[in-house]
Amino acid sequence: MESMRKKPHPRRSFASEFKAETVELCRRGDRSVGQVAEDFDPTETAVRDRVKRAEVDAGERDGLTSGEREELAA
Repeated sequence: MESMRKKPHPRRSFASEFKAETVELCRRGDRSVGQVAEDFDPTETAVRDRVKRAEVDAGERDGLTSGEREELAA
């Protein structure tokens, strides 16, 4: 009997402009994270993570900003 393990999905990439647009729709309150994910096809988790990252970068949420994360990585 063959393994029941699922094949991994290929990782998709989206343009930074697309990511910014989906975050903006969520932050303005035009659509929920779930609606954005359904309408534009990224996963709900990906959209939620991008919104959280935008909130940290804007100083609205605690955490390392994108710039700080890049600096630490370097």
